[in-house]
This record gives sequence, structure tokens and C-alpha cells, in this order.
Amino acid sequence: MKGNIDMTTGKEYVASVFEKVKAQNSHEAEFLQAVEEVFNSLVPVFDKYPKYIEENLLERLVEPERIVSFRVPWVDDKGQVQVNRGFRVQFSSAIGPYKGGLRFHPSVNQSIIKFLGFEQIFKNSLTGQPIGGGKGGSNFDPKGKSDNEIMRFCQSFMTELSKHIGADTDVPAGDIGVGGREIGYLYGQYKRIRNEYTGVLTGKGLNWGGSLARTEATGYGAVYFAEQMLNARGENFNGKTAVVSGAGNVAIYAIEKLQSLGAKAVTCSDSSGFVYDPDGIDVDLLKEIKEVKRERIVKYAEARPNATFTPAGGEKTVWSIKADLAFPCATQNELDETDAETLVANGVLAVSEGANMPSTLGAIDVFLKAGVSFGPAKAANAGGVAVSALEMAQNSGRTSWTFDEVDAKLYDIMKGIYENAAAAAKEFGQEGNLVVGANIAGFLKVADAMSAQGIV
Repeated sequence: MKGNIDMTTGKEYVASVFEKVKAQNSHEAEFLQAVEEVFNSLVPVFDKYPKYIEENLLERLVEPERIVSFRVPWVDDKGQVQVNRGFRVQFSSAIGPYKGGLRFHPSVNQSIIKFLGFEQIFKNSLTGQPIGGGKGGSNFDPKGKSDNEIMRFCQSFMTELSKHIGADTDVPAGDIGVGGREIGYLYGQYKRIRNEYTGVLTGKGLNWGGSLARTEATGYGAVYFAEQMLNARGENFNGKTAVVSGAGNVAIYAIEKLQSLGAKAVTCSDSSGFVYDPDGIDVDLLKEIKEVKRERIVKYAEARPNATFTPAGGEKTVWSIKADLAFPCATQNELDETDAETLVANGVLAVSEGANMPSTLGAIDVFLKAGVSFGPAKAANAGGVAVSALEMAQNSGRTSWTFDEVDAKLYDIMKGIYENAAAAAKEFGQEGNLVVGANIAGFLKVADAMSAQGIV
């Protein structure tokens, strides 16, 4: 099917589409960053498969199938009416129903949600599961809110969102600011409105449709991916020191898995600053502070005699601590070029991204040029959505699997993601570059499905 695209090379085609994307989305910096990182990898794909140029497949893929924006009115504990903004970006359903988390954070805007949704297309493809890409959220901040305020907000949010999702249409999950509590309130309202008990959300409680190992999945998965990178270098975790950012589910369970495999994680952080514990992070204490008491990370340092707390905003960051391994598990663009240079100077061997797009493009370039094994987010942090898909499968079959069964499937999925990314990088002349490999491997599956389904 010949279109109106008349480009002789993949480079020309990719550059042309990116210029159009920039012109149409000039104010969406995060989205453009995600698009540029993917586009830079795909030039050899279009040289090898010119039919994708004829079908103008890239321009079709980079435009969401649907964006829903809506107001979320709710009443606080003082009886005052508050209004937030909600989003759901349904980016691609080429290989399955939309799948991606909901983020509740003041920074949420359309650019953030689009970048996350775009990344989700390739991440979900890499898992091998039949799930498409989507993302959603709100600029609502759960911090400092009572349980009743969060419940009222979630009920209002779901009242609108319920019109656009379903077990075979779009299956949201949690993300920053959306944990088990929020998923419970959201699911309860969906069930109330739709009068049906389906697997429409993942991350549910274990006694009402959730999956064992879902809480641990993203952190565990990032470590399993790092293990594959280390094995390729003839290394393992024994005796290695790791720096980890964040103190949510991803960071906590990355630290837990690292230490079970012989490494010592010495840092964690939140928006107030970071903790350095040379004796290794006490996971039980960290869970008590962040999961049970919901307190700031400084409380960890107060409870551990050899631990120190460094407030945010200074020159010293979590990445200034000497380590063999780095796991950015907090938020987007938390690790910049200067941080990357510091890590390289300190001898870091591997970086595995637990958060979504936590490294800037400049930082990634520093790691790749230095020969550091780098696991990009769409590959390394795919464990969460992989187990979400396993939760969907359990819901569909009205069954449940043991923790060990799910964990074993997660390990196999992460190993498969690494192997597919490594093979794609080698096939297209970029051996060892897992950024290129993950982008290409994720893209090809979606591209073949889009091509087979016609111009839709």
C-alpha cells in the first residue's frame, strides 16, 4: 500500500516524522524525549523493511489512538470542593488491550502521560504478553490526604474513567502515588458502577483477585535483568555494592532481591533526600518506615547508628556514592549526565533502570560510551507489567498461582527480554547496546501487527 511518503532511506524517514512530531507537540518535553530515544534506534529497521515507510507506520504509531482528559471534583475533609485533572492515554492496541499504570502526582500532565504511554507500547511488547500500551493519572497528590479524602477522590476519578476501560479494552494498574489502597478504592467504585466483577484493574488485593509477587515484580525484575547483564560480562552479584534511588515498591524490592543474591545495597531516597548505610540497607526497617508508617526517609537514618541522611537540593546525590551497580528507581530524569560521569568515574559496571525514563539522553550516552552495561527502563522495569499480565491471566481463568510460580515466570520473562534485546542489537549492528536492541525488538512485534491489521 503505497502512501505519500517518498523517502529513500530510513534516516530521512525517521528525521521527517520526528520533525512533524516536534512541531505538533512542541510543549511536551518529556514526550519528545521518549520519542527521540526510540526513533534514534529505528533507522536500520526502516532501511531493512522499507514497507514500513510505505505504510507510514512510524507516524501512525507515535499518535495515540485516543486521549481522554477529564475533571475530577471531590470534597475534602473540611467540606471544601476540590478539582483535579484526570487523563487516560490509550496509545496502541495493536497486540492487545491497553495496559499501563495510573500515576497520582502533582507533576502529572499530558506530556508526562504521553511519554509513559509511548514507552509502555514497547515495554509491553517486550514481555511477550498480549497487551497494548496505555497510561493514565491525575495531578492529585495523595501525600497529606486522609484515607477518606483519597477514597472520595478515587471514586470521582473512576466514575469518569469507568466509561473508557474494561477487562478486554483497557486494564490500568498502579504507578507513583497509586498503591494497594488506591487500587482498592478505584476497583470498588468500578464494580459499583458496572455491576460486574472482572479483572479490569491489576495490583488488586490478594483476597479479591490480586497476584502474589505483583508488589515485588518491578524491583525483582530490574535485578533479574541486571543479573543477565552481569552474566554477559562474566560477573555476578556476589560482593557487589549497589546504589538505589527511591523508597517505594520498586526500590524496596530491588534492594530486597539484590541482598538475597549476594549484593549489598547501601542507599535509598525520597523527595526529601537520600540515606547512605554502609552496612547495607535494613529492608525490614525500610518497609516499616515507608509501607507501614508512611514516614520520610530521614527516619531510617535516625534509627541506624552508621547511616547518614543527606537533604535534597545539595551537590551530593545518591549517585555520588561509590558502587558497582546503580538502580535508578525513583522518577523520570533523576540521573543526568553529570551523575553518569560520577558513576563511571567510581567504576560502575551496570545500570538497571527501575523507574520510567530515569536517565537523561546525555546520561545514557555517557554510560554507553564508557562500556557500562545499561538496561533501559522499557526492558529492565518491565517486570511490573509482566506480572500484571499474569494477574489478568489468573483473573480470566478464575485461578491463582503460588508466589514461587509467579516469580519463576517473572524470571523467565526478564531473561527472555534481555535475550531478545541483545539479539536485536547484534542483528542490527549494535551488539551490546540494549537501548537499541530493546527499542527494535519491542517495535518489530507491534509493527508487524499494525501492518497485518491494515490502516487503522
